[in-house]
Amino acid sequence: MTPGAVAKEIDRLVTAEELREALDRPIGPEEREEVLSLVRWFTTRYATAEARLAYVRRAYERWQRGFRQTSS
Repeated sequence: MTPGAVAKEIDRLVTAEELREALDRPIGPEEREEVLSLVRWFTTRYATAEARLAYVRRAYERWQRGFRQTSS
């Protein structure tokens, strides 16, 4: 998939029915373990609330820079 196609898919509007189906879909054991693994990694890497907030602030700033560059 090309970057343009990925962006188009990310930015597309979903219908209420698509959203409801996604929210109602049960989470399978593999997906649950993947999420829990990511949470374990994140909370180990950023062990304190202060470290987690600092990460979020840096990530938000990166996102803002990227957004400002693409909207110029």
